[in-house]
Amino acid sequence: MENIVIIGNGIAGVSAARHIRKLSNKRIIIISAETDYFFSRTALMYVYMGHMKFEHIQPYEDWFWEKNGIELVRGYVTQVDTDNKQLLVDTSRAFHYDRLIIATGSKPNKFGWPGQDLHGVQGLYSKQDLDLLEVNAPNKEVCKRAVIVGGGLIGIELAEMLRSRDIPVTFLVRESSFWNGVLPDGESQMINEHIKEHHIDLRLSTNLKEIIPDENGRVKSVVIRETGEELECDLVGLTAGVTPNVSFLKDSGIELGRGVKVNRFLETNVKDVYAIGDCAEQHEAIGNRRPIEAVWYTGRMMGETVAQTICGNRIEYKPGHWFNSAKFLDIEYQTYGWVFGKKGMQDYEKQFHWRHPEDNVCVTVAFHKDTKLFLGINTFGIRMRHEIFDRWLTEGRDVDYVMEHLADANFDPEFYKQYEQEIVTKYNADYGISLKAKKKSIKRIFQFN
Repeated sequence: MENIVIIGNGIAGVSAARHIRKLSNKRIIIISAETDYFFSRTALMYVYMGHMKFEHIQPYEDWFWEKNGIELVRGYVTQVDTDNKQLLVDTSRAFHYDRLIIATGSKPNKFGWPGQDLHGVQGLYSKQDLDLLEVNAPNKEVCKRAVIVGGGLIGIELAEMLRSRDIPVTFLVRESSFWNGVLPDGESQMINEHIKEHHIDLRLSTNLKEIIPDENGRVKSVVIRETGEELECDLVGLTAGVTPNVSFLKDSGIELGRGVKVNRFLETNVKDVYAIGDCAEQHEAIGNRRPIEAVWYTGRMMGETVAQTICGNRIEYKPGHWFNSAKFLDIEYQTYGWVFGKKGMQDYEKQFHWRHPEDNVCVTVAFHKDTKLFLGINTFGIRMRHEIFDRWLTEGRDVDYVMEHLADANFDPEFYKQYEQEIVTKYNADYGISLKAKKKSIKRIFQFN
C-alpha cells in the first residue's frame, strides 16, 4: 500500500488528506507539532473573545480521523531524507513515505528588533500563540497596555481581541495609512477612522526601534524609532506579516526560496515531494497573484489539486479569479478581481470610489480606462455574492454593465440595506453618463439563491 505522509494539519494538509481518502485507499499519515486535531485558524480570535470554545472551531469530531483511515502523529519533523524517503520526528521516530506533502504553513515575521524574544512578545498564528495570549493578556489588570507592531489583517484582529477585554492598545503601523499597500486611499482612510473610533491608539508612519526588558526579562516598554518615545506596555504583538515555515528543510535537497519552490502542479524539484498552502512558492506567479499566498481558500484548493495528482489524475493548480474576505472590527470586507492600492495601480487601471456619507460603507470598482473592462471590486460594509462577480470577470463584462446590475450581486436584499442607486448616481456624475440601477429580477433570484 502506498504511504502518503503530510507534514502539517492546517487547511491545506487536511484538504489533501480528505480528498486522497475520497479517491483511494492509500495509507495517509498527518504529522503536526501544533495540535492533535485540525482546527479553523481563522476562528482563533473568537475563542479569546469568548464567542466560541476551542472545541467549537474543530470542524470534525475526534472519531472522524480513525473512521476515515487518516493516522495522526503529534510531533515536530526535524529532518527530511529525500534520498531514502524518510522523515525524522523529534529527532528519533522515523517514518517512511512514498509521497510526501509539505503543508507546514507560516510563522510570524521577526525583523531583528532588540528584545523581540522577550517574555511578553508574541505573534498570533498558532494554537500555542492563543494559549500564550491567555497568559500574557488575560485581563486589563495583568496587561495594562499592549503594543501591536504591524498593520495587516492579523494586527487588526489582535487589536479587536484585546479591546474585547478592555485592554488599551497602541497600534504601530509603518505605512502612512492603514494597509495602503493593498487598499486604495479612500478605503484605507475609512479604516483609519474606524480603528480610532474603537479607542485604539493608531500611530501611522511609526516604526519600532527596540523592546525594553524589566529586571525579570519580561517586556517593560517599547521605543519608537522616529521620536525616541518610550511606551510602557506588558504585551508586544508582532503582526508584521508571516513567512513560510520551512527552515527544517534547509539540508533536504528540496529547493527553497522564501518558501518551498513548486511548479504549477505543486511539485518540488524532488520526485514524489509536493508543497501546498502558505509554505508553497510558485517559481513564477500566477497572473497578478503573489508567488506565496497565505490565504485560507487557496490552501484548500491546493490540497484538493494535489490529491488529484497523487491519485493518478495529474492536474495543474488553477486558482481562478482572485477573491478574499476579512473583517476590520465591525466592517466586513470583500474583494473580487484586482483593485490595487495607489502604489500597485497599473497604467491602464481606473478606479471609481463611492463612500456613504454617514455609514462605514464604501465601494471601489476598478476598470480598464480604454476598454472599460471590469477588473475588480472592493466592498466594505456590503455583503456581495462571490459567484456573480466571478461570472462577470469570466465573461469579460464592462464596468457599465456591472454598475447597472449591482443589485444582482447583493447578498440578501431583503435583510441588507441597498445602496445601488446612490452608487450609480455618483458613477453617473463622475463620468457624465446616465445609467440606471436595475432591480434584482425574479429570474436572477431563483438562479443564484
